[in-house]
Amino acid sequence: MTPQDEIEALLAQVALGDRSAFAELYRRTSAKLFGVVLRVLDNRSEAEEVLQDVYVRIWNKAGLYRVNGLSPMTWLITLSRNLAIDRRRARVRRATSPSEAMDELPDPSPGPEAQAIAKSTQSQVDECFDELPQDRADMLRRVYLHGESYAELAAHLDAKLNTVRTWLRRSLMDLWECLSR
Repeated sequence: MTPQDEIEALLAQVALGDRSAFAELYRRTSAKLFGVVLRVLDNRSEAEEVLQDVYVRIWNKAGLYRVNGLSPMTWLITLSRNLAIDRRRARVRRATSPSEAMDELPDPSPGPEAQAIAKSTQSQVDECFDELPQDRADMLRRVYLHGESYAELAAHLDAKLNTVRTWLRRSLMDLWECLSR
């Protein structure tokens, strides 16, 4: 008898109210079903509660399982997964206020490490801007930080567009070289 056949036989016995078959079914399938539920919920205590609900449902609905050549584990896993998804959805619906719902969301702001790195990077960029000639640094700031177009900058400087592009490219190369050190 294959493991699939054995689980089908256990489900048939559970449908008849056989407690020892139910205990054996639990012993053989609970680890797998718990893993499925835990993956969906990502909370051990909730997963344990849902697993209990799963086995209550199996006890009550084992007669609905039909031997059709498909794995009985598929039926058990589907049942478990659906109950876990229902619990997860209920968790979101239980949030009674917007602030409670917000507690479920991750904080998008950078953490302390990211803030320290950003501050260090910003100071390095500022130092490199200070090394550039003032007019070139101002051009880079106007275009890349304030959103001015090349044409607008050329008009402001009363210079040819291609000349402004060359100045910007050279200034960016100098800035990149400084940041690479």
